[in-house]
Amino acid sequence: MSPATGGRAAMAPLPATPAPARPVVPARPAPPGTGLAPAAVEPADLPELLEAVRLRLAEEGAEPTPGRVAAALRDHGRLLGDSAVLSVVRALRSELVGAGPLQPLLAEPEVTDVLVNGPAEVWVDRGRGLERTTVRFTDTSAIRRLAQRLAAAAGRRLDDARPWADARLPDGTRMHAVLPPVVVGSPCLSLRVVRRRAYTPTELTEAGTLPPGGERLLRAILAARLSFLITGGTGSGKSTLLAALLGLVPPDERIVLVEDSAELRPSHPHVVRLETRPANQEGAGRITLHDLVRQALRMRPDRLVVGEVRGREVTELLSALNTGHDGGCGTLHANAAADVPARLEALGSTAGLPRAALHSQLAAALSVVLHLVRDRSSGRRRLAEIHVLCQDDTGLVHTLRAARWAPEGFARGPGWQRLATLCAPSDGDLL
Repeated sequence: MSPATGGRAAMAPLPATPAPARPVVPARPAPPGTGLAPAAVEPADLPELLEAVRLRLAEEGAEPTPGRVAAALRDHGRLLGDSAVLSVVRALRSELVGAGPLQPLLAEPEVTDVLVNGPAEVWVDRGRGLERTTVRFTDTSAIRRLAQRLAAAAGRRLDDARPWADARLPDGTRMHAVLPPVVVGSPCLSLRVVRRRAYTPTELTEAGTLPPGGERLLRAILAARLSFLITGGTGSGKSTLLAALLGLVPPDERIVLVEDSAELRPSHPHVVRLETRPANQEGAGRITLHDLVRQALRMRPDRLVVGEVRGREVTELLSALNTGHDGGCGTLHANAAADVPARLEALGSTAGLPRAALHSQLAAALSVVLHLVRDRSSGRRRLAEIHVLCQDDTGLVHTLRAARWAPEGFARGPGWQRLATLCAPSDGDLL
């Protein structure tokens, strides 16, 4: 008799006697020697088990509860103990909720960036430079799944046809992801944490970003309604400083923010936030910074703020600052404060603005440049220099250093007297 036949005969009802009850697998671990002893999960087996359980739960549309995971594992031919089942449940839930294994890092108060270069290469920045963490992914597929899930939550497409995504997650976190073959090896994921509360100038002074007494100078610049740019490299703290300064703006003034990705959270009672939008899959519906700056000018801004000047919007910003919208500001990527005129000149050329015209508008529109740097040894950010803009006899604009960061306070430079003159209408005693 074949096993199949024998199985059917065993299941058939016997005359005059009740059918035997079907054996039930005990909930507790079976004793040794029965062949049913729960096995431990080997690290090498975990990716295969996760994939099998994931597919089973996806077919059922079920949540990864311990009972459902245990049933899926039994169907896969694996009988695991309670602790092993719970480890699989935790691994699955980490992929389905929040940022998965990265969520604890994002929740740390000091973390500003989380960078994933590979399954065993997860880095964070706590304000002291990059540090490698002990967080691990099971494989590159796990990174890809997490990146695609985060992109989908932000309404972005991330697949082989569109192997990169730049988006803002629902909690405000800035996400950027790149998939192979654009990036070699593993998918790369970069997360920039956006704090719910802006830092105060006092906190920035305690952190060393501002020198002692630096807050007084920045208050004078804001009180005089001087237009300014905050410059620096990536991760130097431009947005952090800008949000802190906007918190010093008088509460009866209307601030209109224009950003590529809404990151600024100024502590101010009257803020309107505009955010760009990428094109849809048909290539329609794109809204650029250039579009938003033009709209912002019609919204009666007392302070027009461009989160990052990076293209054609420079022409609209300079025009706005020349037509009564004083006190405007923004951020700009630049290696040094002295490079700002050349950087703006390059951006203006993309919009077809002649060099002479740009420098003429720049001289009348912009007054101050606040330049941030990141210390190479400690990784700490600081407001390294404050420059004022001057126009020479040829009509070209250049910068002049008015102050530089020093442990005891801002050290005065050649442009200090010009800065004091610009701030004089607010309160000359502040300088």
